[in-house]
Amino acid sequence: MASPNPVARHAVPPRAGRRERRRAEIRERIFRAALELFAERGFLETTVEDITEAADVGKGTFFNYFQTKEHVLATLGAERIAAIERALERAKVGPALPALKEMAGDLAGQSAERAPLLRAIYAAHASCAPVRAELHKRIHVGRRRLTEIFAIAQQRGEVRRDRSPAELARLTQIVLFGTTLAWALNPESSLRGTAEDVWEMIVPSLRADERHKRNKSRRSART
Repeated sequence: MASPNPVARHAVPPRAGRRERRRAEIRERIFRAALELFAERGFLETTVEDITEAADVGKGTFFNYFQTKEHVLATLGAERIAAIERALERAKVGPALPALKEMAGDLAGQSAERAPLLRAIYAAHASCAPVRAELHKRIHVGRRRLTEIFAIAQQRGEVRRDRSPAELARLTQIVLFGTTLAWALNPESSLRGTAEDVWEMIVPSLRADERHKRNKSRRSART
């Protein structure tokens, strides 16, 4: 089976010792095996024993890296939060809307174009309370970061001000989640390309009103 993502998620610094590299390799192998099984069998139908057998490690080894199989999904979710945080850092030093577009592409790319895995994850969110609780936690963290981005963009006059930054963040999350779910149910094109196309479609509705920008420019010129 192909790996869900060719990029190692738990890489260690090049100067790390052999033991650290070995631990990172084992963690990555467990992580990849778990995602493969989630995609193939579904999250609820996959046991820790299934994962350890596929990764060729002992059950105790699994628990050295993940408390439960739900924590495997938490690791995946942490990467999505990291993508939003990268967008926030970019927005602090440059235009926010391009940073948000790049973020949308990054989030889509993390799924590695694997519709079965996405469907399994969404099914787990719908039917498993611990997974749903983890999702809600990630949603709130991600929304706070997005709110920061929109607040910065509003201060610069890049984004409309008739909605609060928190509301813009909430609506953006809905659009991104909806895009990913719709693609997972009918993956007829590239998810990254689809996410970028959707983002291009909604950008005009996010931009600050041109008349407001002209008025602000006139006021600045008078002062």
